[in-house]
Formats: sequence, C-alpha cells, structure tokens
Amino acid sequence: MVLRSEILVNKNVLPTQEQALPGRETPMQLPEKHYVFKNTPLLGPFLDNVGFAIFGLGCFWGAERKFWEREGVVSTVVGYAGGYTPNPTYEEVCSGLTGHTEVVLVVYDQDKVSYADLLKMFWELHNPTQGMRQGNDIGSQYRSVIYCTTPEQLEEAKASKDAYQAELDKAGLGQITTEIDEAPTVYFAEAYHQQYLAKNPQGYCGIGGTGVTCPI
Repeated sequence: MVLRSEILVNKNVLPTQEQALPGRETPMQLPEKHYVFKNTPLLGPFLDNVGFAIFGLGCFWGAERKFWEREGVVSTVVGYAGGYTPNPTYEEVCSGLTGHTEVVLVVYDQDKVSYADLLKMFWELHNPTQGMRQGNDIGSQYRSVIYCTTPEQLEEAKASKDAYQAELDKAGLGQITTEIDEAPTVYFAEAYHQQYLAKNPQGYCGIGGTGVTCPI
C-alpha cells in the first residue's frame, strides 16, 4: 500500500480514491465578472453559439492568459479536474493527494474560433511528452489533458493527437502522454487564481512549447 507520506514525497504518483483528500461540499466563491473582459460574466449566461473546451497544459496562470488573448474566446476560468477530491484548495492540489490537474475552461464563440484552432494552440503551447510535469513544474497537477465536452470534440482531439505525434516523431521527440477523455467535473480555483497574470503582470508563467508546429 502506498502511504500518503510517500505520495507527498513523490507527486508523480496519482493517489487512489481511498488515499485522496476528502475535500468539501462548498465550491470556491468566484467573482461575477471576468477580470480581463470586464463586463463579461465569468460563468455566463453566454450566447447560444458558444462552445466549452477544457485543457490542462501545466501551470494554469500562463495557460489561461494565452487563451484569453485568442480572438473569439469570450471567457476563461481556471480550476482543477481529473481527480477525486471535491472542491479542493490550491494547497490540497499541490500536495499531490487530490488526483487533479490544473485546467482552463475556455468559453469560445464558435463563429469566430473553431475547436481545431484551440487544439492547435494547446499542442503548440506546451510539451505534451513530459508526463507528470511541465518544464520545471513537477507533479501530477501539471500533467497534460484534454477533457472533451462533446463526442465531436473527443473525436477531433484524438485525431489531432495522432497528427501532432507524427510531427513530433519527425523532430525526434517522444511519445505524447496527454490524457484525452470525456469531461469530468471541473472544480473552479480560488478567486485570486482567476486571470492571475492580468492582476500580476510580472507573475510566473511556465508555458513553453516544443517548437514543433501542429499541422491541423
């Protein structure tokens, strides 16, 4: 049996449901408005033509900024997903005992930006071959994921992985470790994490890609 103390030492080990922290029923309190888009409600309501995409590509501060800068994106929210602990705190996620990874929920106007466009950004913004890390950020909370909100997204995401792997192979890089699955519950992060780099322009951003272009 893997003890919690051992998981704390090795954050690359995902906990089982029995080992995961219990969390809480109450979600984090969030601001009503998006800090960058000002009058836009952070969580809606939105126009009928929006899509919802969920990506994990390392530290969510830098990832979120890249997506809110994309034309056609109408809102972004950071949170935790893919694990067991309900409504975890940031400190709990950092412990390695929730199973969650840091993610960005991207709300986008489908008339202005396509899901394929967002997938291309996702692949090119990080190194999806690193497993339980992203650059100097080490641990399961930094693993690469695509969580799909529709069957069409799931099909498109898997096809994009194959296309990008072919390009990575040509460049002599490793195998993609990105988890691609149907969207689980996203537990939104604390208010101070939302649009963090807009509030703290000199803050840490660990986002960095492989330099290999995604062909989609």
